[in-house]
Amino acid sequence: MTQQPYLPTSDSTGTLELIDETPERAMVVFAHPDDAEIGTGATVAKWTKEGCEVVYVQSTSGSSGSNDRSMTSEAIVPIRAAEQREAAAAVGVETIEVLDHADGWLDPDRIYLEELVRLIRKHRPDVVFAHDPDRYAGFNHRDHRAVGITTKDAIYPYARDHLHFPDQLDDGLEPWKVKHLLMWGTDQPNVIVDVSETLETKVEALFKHESQVGGLATNVDAASRLRNRAKEAAEGFEFEYAERFRRLTARP
Repeated sequence: MTQQPYLPTSDSTGTLELIDETPERAMVVFAHPDDAEIGTGATVAKWTKEGCEVVYVQSTSGSSGSNDRSMTSEAIVPIRAAEQREAAAAVGVETIEVLDHADGWLDPDRIYLEELVRLIRKHRPDVVFAHDPDRYAGFNHRDHRAVGITTKDAIYPYARDHLHFPDQLDDGLEPWKVKHLLMWGTDQPNVIVDVSETLETKVEALFKHESQVGGLATNVDAASRLRNRAKEAAEGFEFEYAERFRRLTARP
């Protein structure tokens, strides 16, 4: 199982803005299979239930994601791919774009940047989720940092401006301006989503990744930790469970 997002221990004192609107289209850019469910699973489940079209962008194959010494990269990749499809379906996501970079070798370079710009212009999301690359209170996987910084760059200015990757225009991909970037695993959240009705869907989705976390029957403690984190995230508000993010908003 990949690293759990850091959760500040202090409660909210009105400094977190409640997101209560659902966009038409959203995109989740993540490093490894199971990262999306850890970071945004309950919010995505809520939004898809309310009619939002959500696309997953899986940046690596997950080829290094096993603690089983008998497992090989060649064997784990199809296992994790199947698990990710099941987890996505559980939260209402039908489309997964897999970029297939090697796990642990993801670089914030022009190749990856062009791929993300292409997908943003293709799917035209109003909101994009990604790992927060500027996290200092805990360890932050190198691939997570690469996803965060490259997603920020892809949104602004590259996907927006037609003179960046102009060859994509020849493919019918027009520039696109994303309205909001929401980053999970952050030290400094500024927005919050009430996920009281979909937290259990997140738990269900995450445990589709059996090669990482095992089944619910043998991971009662892990499920309890997920619920406790979501309950702590909602402290200071009138709802039971929440997910927190750091939001950047583009100029109109």
